[in-house]
Amino acid sequence: MALEKATISNLTSGVRTAVLFNPEEYSLNRDINYAQIAVPGLSGPLLQFVHGNMQTLEMELFLDTYEEHRQGSRVMNQAGADVRDQVRAVTDLMNIDPTIHAPPVLMFTWGSLSFTCVLARVSQRYIMFRPDGKPVRARLQVTFNEFRNADLEAKEIKRETVDYTKIYTVISGDTLSAIAGRVYGNARMWRPIALANGVDNPRRLEAGARLVIPRLPYRHVDSGKVFQ
Repeated sequence: MALEKATISNLTSGVRTAVLFNPEEYSLNRDINYAQIAVPGLSGPLLQFVHGNMQTLEMELFLDTYEEHRQGSRVMNQAGADVRDQVRAVTDLMNIDPTIHAPPVLMFTWGSLSFTCVLARVSQRYIMFRPDGKPVRARLQVTFNEFRNADLEAKEIKRETVDYTKIYTVISGDTLSAIAGRVYGNARMWRPIALANGVDNPRRLEAGARLVIPRLPYRHVDSGKVFQ
């Protein structure tokens, strides 16, 4: 049984575009960020989860206006329309939609693959031309970036606990080590606070500034206290 055609659906306008030739392959990529926390006396840095990065979907699309495929038979189109019209149908998905002030959110579906995304990159390569120079075949290397917002995150990830991140308001004379002593019970654990807030000088803090105090999901080697 032939694999169903891949489709790109514009979730803003509702327009659904079928891909004439299915991609030969696709690749999914994903990574996450960890902050390294150096603690004196340990053989290696401790890792603090920071955030996940977006997932990407990459593939090559083949566009052809020289040959038409209808109901499994091949019919030669001697004239061949300009393939750039089909190319624009894809690249226009990166244009700003005036109704949402941003490029549209898309749904790429192919077989069991369903990917909510935005079109982030298109590389065009024209490989066949008519005698008058107009292109009739093209290959597009496309990259879709995963689309997420707060509502999707809440629906897909059923978090069992609340956000442990806290906000601390700096008072006059505060240092990061003093703050770490208050919130973690150990003044030497000021580095995670510095990393989370981009603080270069731990001894010079502006009164009234609001600092993110990250949760430390590990046991400190000296005190044995679990920071949660």
